[in-house]
Amino acid sequence: MSDQYHHGVRIIEKSEGARPIRTVNTAVIGLVGTAPDSTPAVAATGQIGVVASDTAIALTSALIGQAGNSVTITVVDTGEVDEALAVAVDGNDITVTLATDGTGDVTSTAADVINEITSEASALVTAANATGSDGSGVMIAEAKVTLTGGVNEPFPLNTPVLVLGNRAKAAQLDSTGRGLGTLPAAMTAIFDQIGAMVVVVRVAEGIDDAATTTNVIGSVVDGKATGLLALKDAQAQLGVKPRILGVPGLDHLTGVIAAMVSVADDLRAFAYAYISADTMEAAVTARDSYGSKRLMLLWPEFAGWNTALNAEVALTSTARALGVRARADNEVGWHKTLSNIEVNGVTGISKSVHFDLTNVNTDANYLNGNEITTLIRSSGFRFWGSRTCSNDPVFAFESAARTGDILADTIAEAHMWAMDKPMSKVLIKEIVEGINAKFRSLKASGYIVDAYAYVDTDLNTTEQLAAGKLTISYDYTPVPPLEDLTFIQTITDRYLVQLVA
Repeated sequence: MSDQYHHGVRIIEKSEGARPIRTVNTAVIGLVGTAPDSTPAVAATGQIGVVASDTAIALTSALIGQAGNSVTITVVDTGEVDEALAVAVDGNDITVTLATDGTGDVTSTAADVINEITSEASALVTAANATGSDGSGVMIAEAKVTLTGGVNEPFPLNTPVLVLGNRAKAAQLDSTGRGLGTLPAAMTAIFDQIGAMVVVVRVAEGIDDAATTTNVIGSVVDGKATGLLALKDAQAQLGVKPRILGVPGLDHLTGVIAAMVSVADDLRAFAYAYISADTMEAAVTARDSYGSKRLMLLWPEFAGWNTALNAEVALTSTARALGVRARADNEVGWHKTLSNIEVNGVTGISKSVHFDLTNVNTDANYLNGNEITTLIRSSGFRFWGSRTCSNDPVFAFESAARTGDILADTIAEAHMWAMDKPMSKVLIKEIVEGINAKFRSLKASGYIVDAYAYVDTDLNTTEQLAAGKLTISYDYTPVPPLEDLTFIQTITDRYLVQLVA
């Protein structure tokens, strides 16, 4: 409180009470793949001179996309005698000073100007004779011309791009309609399930699988993250955090799944991947290579009609898992597992998977028992299986792993307001009460069984508090899926008396 003299009434506004906590957005897909026919950037263009006098010069910006719209060019006739042709560059502004003779008449032809621009301003523009002009005409002065029409590449390589359920924007990944690469088909598969929020990172196709693998896994080059690592920049660049990860069509490449799990750990996201195997036994063998609570493995693929080939082909199950996961988050909640949700846009399954709801000796049960989510046909096509690859039974179910991550981010991100405030009983009470209020709300909505936050005095010693460190503890119980339902059927004769009652 200020000691400044004041003869009157002071008003001091205090904000107390639990702050409402908003759950983080869970249905954001992080997608990495290739699209060689992605729409390129459009260069800005302009023109100086006149076609009829053979002085027309076509200018094309050397700066990529919209940056070229800032390039200007001015042609100057000083009126001085014996002026030399010169091109000066100041930032993105180009000034052409025309040459003159001893009488002050301009002598520079369009061809001369093109050569001088090429020599002195090639970092900004390229210059050439415009259509219908041969460059032989003598130039005249011209007021400033600004290049226009520059458009940025919609999906630049190794850059997170946000697509908000917009099929038209996704179509820019395939400007020719040939469907090359993995991203066009993956976006179609996702949007068949829901108009999801998708963070897309396009990577280049390599000359072989090894080169493509390197591009997908990514690295940090000159401070810029590439491939899967670029997903970690999405929150800073786009304001959203990918929480459902996949690399459809490329997850069979060696090392890609492991790299995706690493990114999932950093983002507290959940990853879905297809096991590339010809048989279910081979798929089970491959499953032993993974032990992450943030990974669900899928086998086999779906099948669907390809209009370009006029044939039924395998369709990636990973892309459809991403879409179904986002749809479940929006329509039911993140506590619902992927299992037993109908998949849109498919006509079959690429491998025969025997399924019988009441029989334990089936292919589907064998795969589920080995922590592999499979595909079944039962009143439509569905994913079947709720288990992760976790080595810890506590996180055996997809819902448990995601619940832990979502609670962690929700609670952490909701307490920016508390950082650096003076520590007091009131502050601590506000934090704890706010968390418990959120837990009560989640419990009432069925997202968790229950949870409780508290202050453990053993963890908050005098030394810790004096160092500005406060520890709030909480425990929670995630909602498990109903995986094994048993009905006990008993035959009895006690109801026979009803026949003669």
